[in-house]
Amino acid sequence: QVQLAESGGGLAQAGGSLRLSCAASGRDFSDYAMGWFRQAPGKEREFVAYFSRSGGVTSYADFVKGRFTISRDNAKNTVYLQMNSLKPEDTALYYCAADNNVSWWNRAAQARYAYWGQGTQVTVSS
Repeated sequence: QVQLAESGGGLAQAGGSLRLSCAASGRDFSDYAMGWFRQAPGKEREFVAYFSRSGGVTSYADFVKGRFTISRDNAKNTVYLQMNSLKPEDTALYYCAADNNVSWWNRAAQARYAYWGQGTQVTVSS
């Protein structure tokens, strides 16, 4: 069982930066693949970034490549999402998710992640 809690959201101007954190409680955090997803008002939740449970493999949605960076610190049971060059269209509720059976092949499939946080709001003004 894993419990996730996101933090770090807030208001930023276009071109600015924010860093989201997702703290996990429970055992064996390093056994879990981690994902970031987001949901904008009136839209479906979508995949943003992925960090594998081993090997340091990452993956990004095309619309954040080159701007966002996912990282994890297993000693702190925390995964991060560094967001640079923010755009108004990045405005959304950002969720982290975890699962110990997610692999590269299903990394963007929300249904594969068993554990979710409550989300943190990111608002980017133009």
